[in-house]
Amino acid sequence: MSEESAPAFRLGYVPGVTPGKWARVWAERIPDVPLELVPVAAAAGESAVRDGTVDAAVLRLPLPRDGLSVINLYTETSVVVVPEDHAVAAVDELDVADLAEETVLHPRDDVLDWARLPGQEAFERPATTEAAVSYVASEVGVLVVPQSLARLYHRKDLTYRPVTDAPQSQVGLVWPSERTTELVEEFVGIVRGRTANSSRGRQDESQPKQKRRGERQGSQPRKVVGDKKPKTRRGNAGRPKSAGRARRRR
Repeated sequence: MSEESAPAFRLGYVPGVTPGKWARVWAERIPDVPLELVPVAAAAGESAVRDGTVDAAVLRLPLPRDGLSVINLYTETSVVVVPEDHAVAAVDELDVADLAEETVLHPRDDVLDWARLPGQEAFERPATTEAAVSYVASEVGVLVVPQSLARLYHRKDLTYRPVTDAPQSQVGLVWPSERTTELVEEFVGIVRGRTANSSRGRQDESQPKQKRRGERQGSQPRKVVGDKKPKTRRGNAGRPKSAGRARRRR
């Protein structure tokens, strides 16, 4: 009878996040536990973590942190997506104020925390960011999104430029605090760039060796000051004449 395979570690991730590099490191370090990548919508990421659909997830912040552990991973630059022949395509970057005369699309799954929406309001709100990108291609308006989403939904007839003072998107690793398992800690170590030898599990395994090294050192007899024989002062007769001259300042 064959042994049952270990249950997978389920990692959720929202659109724009690319967890492939972490998955490769996981496969090298923990080959006996599969890492299952679970795509989740931006609006559904928090609930997927709380209800146990995933063990942890890479989500966009902020979100309510009650009962959750969160590690900030990185912050994304925001860009404006425009048709290739749009006037914005001629500049390297721009400010939100430069969009004042533009129709700016605001999809219902927008992940940017706007205090005030820029530009002119569109006639309707696209249901998703992906749909909004198709609106841009139809020259209905322009769209401000994190750069990773502009890359994810890239089209040959569109381009994007950084918007220097637009809200930015923070990305973090999130998991339930009460379910901080050894596998969660292993994944935390991976996203933080710890080497295999610096993981918690390997540190624990090395403790007995460190202790034995300490015991060997402790077993060596220590020299006792009282055992030393007192030196007899012999006066100047036993001191080389050149020694006194070498210590003099010139």
